[in-house]
Amino acid sequence: MATQPVIHKKDVILVKPAEHTPSEVLSLSTMDNDPNIELLCQTVYVYKTNNNTNLDPALVMKEALSKVLVYYYPLAGKLKREDGKLRITCNADGVPFLEACTDCELSSLQYLDGIDTETAQLLAFDWPSESECGYHPLVLSVTKFSCGGFTIGMGLSHSVCDGFGAAQFYKAMAELASGKSEPTVKPVWERERLVGTASKDPILPPIDMSTLANSPFLPCNVVAHESFYLTGETIGKLKMSLLRELEKTENVNFTTLEILGAYVWRSKSRALQLSPDGKTMFCMAMGIRNVLNPPLNAGYYGNAFLSSSHLALTARDLNELPLSKVAQLIKESKKVLTWTDFVPKTLDKLETIIQQNVKVDISNGASIVLTDWRQLGLLEEVDFGWKEMVNMVPLPWKNFFIDLCMFLPPCKVDSSMKAKGGVRVLVTLPKAAMAKMKEEMECLNQLGVDHIDVQSKP
Repeated sequence: MATQPVIHKKDVILVKPAEHTPSEVLSLSTMDNDPNIELLCQTVYVYKTNNNTNLDPALVMKEALSKVLVYYYPLAGKLKREDGKLRITCNADGVPFLEACTDCELSSLQYLDGIDTETAQLLAFDWPSESECGYHPLVLSVTKFSCGGFTIGMGLSHSVCDGFGAAQFYKAMAELASGKSEPTVKPVWERERLVGTASKDPILPPIDMSTLANSPFLPCNVVAHESFYLTGETIGKLKMSLLRELEKTENVNFTTLEILGAYVWRSKSRALQLSPDGKTMFCMAMGIRNVLNPPLNAGYYGNAFLSSSHLALTARDLNELPLSKVAQLIKESKKVLTWTDFVPKTLDKLETIIQQNVKVDISNGASIVLTDWRQLGLLEEVDFGWKEMVNMVPLPWKNFFIDLCMFLPPCKVDSSMKAKGGVRVLVTLPKAAMAKMKEEMECLNQLGVDHIDVQSKP
């Protein structure tokens, strides 16, 4: 573990929109109102020094934030749930902004590449500011390092933005910081387009908890977070191995998400030692922005994803089936987006669950919830004047912390991952189970797929 830096913090200030903004109360969509995503998602973005500029990154960020809030003015308001529904009071209250500095260099922390969670959390902050109007949906911090590099810690309510929405906001802020007069993509609210109709009939919990697999490691008080690095070469070998299993099947191909999803699902099940006759589920966040007719506006920044159908296998079947078969099942589960009634029916069901306050809590290790951040474009397109960022580190969420698995683009300072197609896999498990997960992933990455029996038992 690297030595934790000593952070010197200034007082938190509220950054307000640079111009007058509408004063109104806005409703949110059914997806936004899901209580399971009402949390502050924190991410730390890492920038190397730019020796060609004397700009102060904290000042640049503060000014850019003030400008972008003119367009994204709901983020300068307050979020509150009343009578089961979330509302944003747009009052230009401002965004909590923290400026900090440290005497250490970013290189001493490996640009947060593989850094421990406790250190990364020092570079973000939460601002508990509940009032009669609610709480802040956005907080921002800038920490300057002695080398001239800096980090941006952004905490953004998942109830207001999903990953694409957060990336859209972040890119807009960078555009205004770099001198543009307005964002390329103008934000739109339009949350009414994703509101379901609740049923008056009582709804049963969608999952029979008694059928789910159990883990001897859960519940637990001590968890571990780990990033696993897979090169494009390793992923290619895994793909070829699965295709060889299906050599008699015509016109079959797998995406990286499908093959890695299958491998990580099985590895996680093994690491948790799930009871063999219990069910384990694979859930995947799938964007619906272009599925709707007409598609959502390009500037829509609310939640616009649904889970694939809950793909379920017993832990025994997951462990013993050929991995190619598991990948095929994942591929098939994605086809639900082509069903004409999938989105409206899912919205109606979710609206009913919310209004009837049906408890849905499956965070017992029996499921994997996969989200893919590789397509957000953040490591390629966001330049505040210090060139592109070199790394981004999502901090563990308070919910889904055992179930959630994230696919991330590789850190740009890791030379072994610079080749096209590399992936970081972020996993959280009970500490006692992480050693087995490491064994599974190291078997794939270090020994190579040619040495792995993809049908083997643990």
